[in-house]
Amino acid sequence: MEFKYFNIADVVEVLPRVFGDARGAFFESFSAEKMTAAGITGDWVQDNQSRSDRGVVRGLHFQAPPFAQAKLVRVASGRALDVIVDIRKDSPTYGQHVALELDAERYNMLYVPVGFAHGFTALEDNTLFLYKCTNYYAPQAEGGLRWNDPALSIDWGVTDATVSAKDQVLPLLKDFVSPF
Repeated sequence: MEFKYFNIADVVEVLPRVFGDARGAFFESFSAEKMTAAGITGDWVQDNQSRSDRGVVRGLHFQAPPFAQAKLVRVASGRALDVIVDIRKDSPTYGQHVALELDAERYNMLYVPVGFAHGFTALEDNTLFLYKCTNYYAPQAEGGLRWNDPALSIDWGVTDATVSAKDQVLPLLKDFVSPF
């Protein structure tokens, strides 16, 4: 596995070694030993999957403490633009984001540390998005930021986004009080 680090602390892209031949491909999608050595830690307790069509935007979501989650995300089919926003109030990169294309053909993954709001947009129909989480989902701990907040300056790469009613009314960064 290869690990790529960003200018926002603790964010890591994971690029697995892929073995391919005429039969298809194989790769190691998780190794606790390798992940820990790269700074990706946590007790992974829940896996989730969603399917989205092109132009669907999901997020920006997080779970507040004590139900906070780190995530290891990837796509199993299709492509997605994955976006995470630093919402750690004492972080020098508070309010900044990382946007990374996750591609089923590249098999790349993104580690989303605790203290980040997370979202993505599907760049293809039938995009299957996988989340490995370090805590169980707790509806009472849900939080988020408005996906199209001008202060975040996120280029989602879509002109006519499909967004849930719940995500359309999340707070703007200027009105947000971070629990982290």
